[in-house]
Amino acid sequence: MTWLVFVLLAQIAQTPGAAPTQIERGEALFFDSAGGCGTCHAMKGKGTAIGPDLKGVARLSPAGLAMAIRSTVTQYVQTVKTKTAGTFPAMPPPKEGTSVKIYDLSKMPPVEHEVAPAEISATPNAGWKHPPSTHGYTDQQVADLIAYVRYAGAGNKSAVDPADVK
Repeated sequence: MTWLVFVLLAQIAQTPGAAPTQIERGEALFFDSAGGCGTCHAMKGKGTAIGPDLKGVARLSPAGLAMAIRSTVTQYVQTVKTKTAGTFPAMPPPKEGTSVKIYDLSKMPPVEHEVAPAEISATPNAGWKHPPSTHGYTDQQVADLIAYVRYAGAGNKSAVDPADVK
């Protein structure tokens, strides 16, 4: 009899129109076209790999990931000045080759520029803020994002309690 209850619960969970799981909600937020994380980061072969690979942080605690999501400044972004594309926040590109792709992070989604490495100068970040810090995500939304990052980066399917990301 107990097995029948489990079978019925499994069928309900797979029923079309069932409420999305926390990981599914987090994935939807991550790849939201209006400025989700996927505009700068890639996970599971989707998104844009402009920003750092998040696979390495997927094993952090929910509190550690929440701090990274809500941080306003990142060590990776610098203010870049080019002769042809102007000045904007960007991830500094490698200095080799005849041209490099650099992305203007002040635009959403980031705008790509192809420039010669010799025309790029960089200084410390002068005001760019990590986009999630300006979105005003609720604790539940941050928990959902973390659940997705932990699943996509480390295969962890455990739920994330919003109380753990305050």
